[in-house]
Amino acid sequence: MTTVQRERAISLAGTLLFVGMMAVGYYYNVTFVQIGLTDLGRTRLGLAVEDVASAMALLALVTSIVALITGIWLRRTGGARDLVLKLRLAAGVVVAQTLLTALTPVVTSASGYLAWIVACSLALGVGVPATFGLTVDLVRVRWRGGAAAAITALAYVAAPLGTGDWSVEHFTRQMLLVMVPGSIAAVALAWWGTPVLRVWARQHASPAYGRGRFTQARAGAMGAPRTRLVVALVLMFGVFFVDSLGFLRLLETPVYMANAWHAAELGPRLAIALTHGVAALIGGVLYASLGERHLLTWVFGLFALVHLMYGIDARLGTGGGALMTPLLYAVAVSLYTVVTFALWADLSTPDTITVHAALGVALSAWTATFLSTALALRWEAAGVSLREHLASVEAIALLGFAGLLLVALAPRRRSTEGAEP
Repeated sequence: MTTVQRERAISLAGTLLFVGMMAVGYYYNVTFVQIGLTDLGRTRLGLAVEDVASAMALLALVTSIVALITGIWLRRTGGARDLVLKLRLAAGVVVAQTLLTALTPVVTSASGYLAWIVACSLALGVGVPATFGLTVDLVRVRWRGGAAAAITALAYVAAPLGTGDWSVEHFTRQMLLVMVPGSIAAVALAWWGTPVLRVWARQHASPAYGRGRFTQARAGAMGAPRTRLVVALVLMFGVFFVDSLGFLRLLETPVYMANAWHAAELGPRLAIALTHGVAALIGGVLYASLGERHLLTWVFGLFALVHLMYGIDARLGTGGGALMTPLLYAVAVSLYTVVTFALWADLSTPDTITVHAALGVALSAWTATFLSTALALRWEAAGVSLREHLASVEAIALLGFAGLLLVALAPRRRSTEGAEP
């Protein structure tokens, strides 16, 4: 094997490592954390809906604060450029989450539940900037859409197929089968100084890895990258909020779950899994050729259409048997998830990736997800009907779609300094 071939193989191995690590982490968050913790609080501990909602909001708050502190610390100390440090932090997070997952059977009280939530939040908060920060070390800029598509496809193909039982006990057993060997491998990789690590550690200095596709400001528009980051944070917060606010109420409506995500038969869950996978691959291609605002315009539009369809079904009382609506939902979710895994690195440099990842994933995505989870639970406790709930979600999605559509159709200003528009 020539030197060039060896370097290409090492580069590909780094990308595959990143994809596998992020896919497992995302699967853990959307199943064990979001669904399993709710089941733990409400079913096993018998906590009131309001108490579970407050605990989920606490999870979002602590995770976001810790992520921001960790991201800023890594940037100021130069750790954002240190591959080994980020790998060691990620390995520590995996070990901590494995231990916490193994300890869920001993959580038998409200105080123990809150203590578990806080400990999980600390681990998640450290993990966000550490793991997303690895993008600039392991994934070439031109591969990021494909890597994000692979992460999304793996996580969302596995989720419908592997979550027939939505109890925390099932998720605990399932995750430990992956996390125990994963934590051993993560520790070995992070503390075993192989020549491969030394190659990966230098990659962020290459323009092919370090500088994201959206960080190049055009002449006369030097504030563009920062403005784009702010806009992306707002838009992604809206997308995650809409998704979770709608889906968490659907989770509490057995007729929709029994015919789709929680179907006893494999057929509907397999159809959803395949739709997620195909949509993720399409999203990866679109991300590489379109701007994030165009993709998110489609996402908001799809969410508005999906919740309109669910709202019509709730009004007519037809029983939620149509599979087309959850399939359309799966398309929207896969598209925005692809954007989530690629966008923050493409808005960053090796110095800023940990801060931007903390802002984007923790503050924007996690906060939106768990605040909407808390709001959905509170609305349910207050007696808000399914029809009213879905109508509110639909209105928020339509507002986001209309705003993005106006931006997309508005004429672009040309630079006054002779730059390209």
